[in-house]
Amino acid sequence: MLEFFMSKPIKAIEKAFLALTNKNIYEAEQIIANEYPFQPFERYTRNYTTNQKMAQFKKDGFIDRYSGERLINPGVLKVLSYYLPDAFPYQKNWKMSECHLGYWELCPTIDHIVPISMGGKDNPDNWATTSMLNNSIKSNWSLEQMRWSLFDAGDFNDWDGLTKQFVSFVESNPELLQDNYIKAYYKASLKLL
Repeated sequence: MLEFFMSKPIKAIEKAFLALTNKNIYEAEQIIANEYPFQPFERYTRNYTTNQKMAQFKKDGFIDRYSGERLINPGVLKVLSYYLPDAFPYQKNWKMSECHLGYWELCPTIDHIVPISMGGKDNPDNWATTSMLNNSIKSNWSLEQMRWSLFDAGDFNDWDGLTKQFVSFVESNPELLQDNYIKAYYKASLKLL
């Protein structure tokens, strides 16, 4: 007979449910408390400076550490929106009905490898570069819960997310510095080069 793998949570639920079917509420409660305890997720708001973000993106070589895919300097995406507002729209809150999907798929963000809600620290040793899409999917879950693995960081010298080209383009088109988003990423990008 084929044996199926049962995860620890499934085993705990099975044991607790069996205890309940035997009308043993106390035993069921103890099984859950000891083998699959409730852990409330705490929601924290963090604001990283553009310089902190860019330093992390450089450290990870503009690679999504959860998918291995390349990501793009956020300033590049905003330049596209600046010149192509209808073809590549930007919405400051990234509202999906008004913002190009490229912001979700290609713009790097910082995520906590071990979520803060699970005891992870809010420091660069626990940060990973990922897309906003993967950041949203992962949310407060661990890599183990997601059945994801952490890809190796990339090499900024091999892939810089178009950072050098972005800086050069902005310097050739100084009107772009009127856009605060582009200006912030331009200044932060200069520090990386």
